[in-house]
Amino acid sequence: MKNPFPLIEPYDDGFLDVGDGNTVYWKVFGNPEGKPVVVLHGGPGGGSPKGTQRSFDPTKFRIVLFDQRGCGRSTPHAADPATDMAVNTTDHLLRDTELLREHLGVDRWLVFGGSWGSTLALAYAERFPERVTGLILVSITTSTRAETDWLYRGAAKFFPAEWAAFRSEVPADEDLLQGYLDRVSDPDPDVRARAATAWGTWEDAVLSLEISGKPNMYTDRATDDMIAMVRICAHYGVHGAWLEEGQLLRDVGKLRDIPAVLVHGQRDMSCPAETAWHLTRSWPGAELHLIADAGHRGSPDFGAAIGKAVAKFTDPD
Repeated sequence: MKNPFPLIEPYDDGFLDVGDGNTVYWKVFGNPEGKPVVVLHGGPGGGSPKGTQRSFDPTKFRIVLFDQRGCGRSTPHAADPATDMAVNTTDHLLRDTELLREHLGVDRWLVFGGSWGSTLALAYAERFPERVTGLILVSITTSTRAETDWLYRGAAKFFPAEWAAFRSEVPADEDLLQGYLDRVSDPDPDVRARAATAWGTWEDAVLSLEISGKPNMYTDRATDDMIAMVRICAHYGVHGAWLEEGQLLRDVGKLRDIPAVLVHGQRDMSCPAETAWHLTRSWPGAELHLIADAGHRGSPDFGAAIGKAVAKFTDPD
């Protein structure tokens, strides 16, 4: 997918002490006087991907990216088995986002979230609707236990051999996600690396039928970053993302005054389109664009739809 704007360097960055012994790395791009937008990355634990800022006109937006707890340049890193995961929950990430908003002197901002970032964006907007000028959500998931079960078990209907290999890393009498969490938290670096590679291989298999996107997207990640992502993903999956089942859909009425655009690939095997569809059925202020040729990683038409969504929110409020 071609990004509409050039790759630029941040004009400001730093580490924010968010408590619990954690610091969050943040960076800001574009126009210091522009419309604020915060980008919430996927994973959970994926870190801010390079180039996300290119979806926004740097002359008109003040673009804020940050690495959520335990990943990217934030500290401590979840690849270290000594890192305390008890202080890495959805509530912690919501508070971190608010602390960053206050630290940067932002009153209200546009919230952009992709994949897990769409879950975090919805949770943030439902908790702090007065701080949100609008929402752009892509590759949507609400991280329910049912959605997690689809990704790590249900999709085996399409990839039986690959899932059998994924499942084989954890004995049949152990819970799959807890088993992987235990292994990527193991003191032995070889145990952690093996589990992370097996998890990444499964994630790549689920993406393998898409016409766009980078092959081996997960297995090509740097080892520590992959271990951190798997540890955080499994940690959130085991705990249902600390959300009541169906909570974000149930409380979508809190967003009735917030405009939103949702962009989703109809061929998304990781996050099936029904979640995005159900959200917009209950959210009169939201519009949904289902892109026929796109999966989780998008397509040229998917990228164009994101561009149109950003354009809708470009002018100051």
